[in-house]
Amino acid sequence: MENSPIQSAPRNKMRAQEIDRYVGSRIRERRITMGLTQQQMAELIGVTYQQAHKYERGINRIAAGRLYTIGQALGVPVSYFFEGVEQSPSYDMSPRQRMCLELARTFAHIPNQRHQEALSHMARVLAES
Repeated sequence: MENSPIQSAPRNKMRAQEIDRYVGSRIRERRITMGLTQQQMAELIGVTYQQAHKYERGINRIAAGRLYTIGQALGVPVSYFFEGVEQSPSYDMSPRQRMCLELARTFAHIPNQRHQEALSHMARVLAES
């Protein structure tokens, strides 16, 4: 028996919500990597802090034009937000991923380039041991 549109609608809706959450997590990941707060992000794309938060959580769906604006603000093409969507069954970040993003955010705020280089060198040495 074939799936009728009525039978497949709940499954398609669930998939759309999963994609919304995935895109939101990619926005959040990129924003944090760039060292931006949600407030700064909201100002860059012309929405309220609350709206930016809802985009990142996948609560509110993002229109194509807005996603384009977000991509421009974050310096990535729209396709960036969908990279890996087929391989990733889980859209929640692990504690390790969160730590790595926080590290990148903190690193971006180090004003002294020599300190950044020293920290980068130290990380490479530690990774080799």
